[in-house]
Amino acid sequence: MSETKKNLKNAFAGESQANRRYLAFAKKAEEEGYSQIAKLFKAAADAETVHALNHLRIVGEVNSTADNVKTAISGETHEFKSMYPEFIDIANQEGNKQAVWSFNVASKVEKIHANLLSKINTALETQQKIENVDYFVCKICGNTVEGSAPDKCPICGASKEQFFKSN
Repeated sequence: MSETKKNLKNAFAGESQANRRYLAFAKKAEEEGYSQIAKLFKAAADAETVHALNHLRIVGEVNSTADNVKTAISGETHEFKSMYPEFIDIANQEGNKQAVWSFNVASKVEKIHANLLSKINTALETQQKIENVDYFVCKICGNTVEGSAPDKCPICGASKEQFFKSN
């Protein structure tokens, strides 16, 4: 891999992390009543997204939808089968219960994502009509469900009101 390609991948990772970090900062600023600071963090987060998408496009990692679905399945599967179990073990050894919880719920949700993506992949491969359904995401653990929010999140126990409809 060329040095420039490595740099593009590193820049993509950094810009992606900055986007998420700035959105977290914006949420905190809103909670503390600093609406203008929140707006600036959101604008900076949007700009970081533009940068990240440019880097990803240039490195050549945005392909056909069918290929992108397969890539996503592979990534989600790696996370719940390999990455998070290892992280959970280490956090348990270190006695970090909050990290164990965070890794555990993320792992469970990554498996759900892999299953939802596999369902879509099957429809693509068999040229079936893909149903137009809404997705709801739990604000507490990230659980992602089709159709409508459950009365209680099966991952973290949050109430239906903790789910939001994804755009």
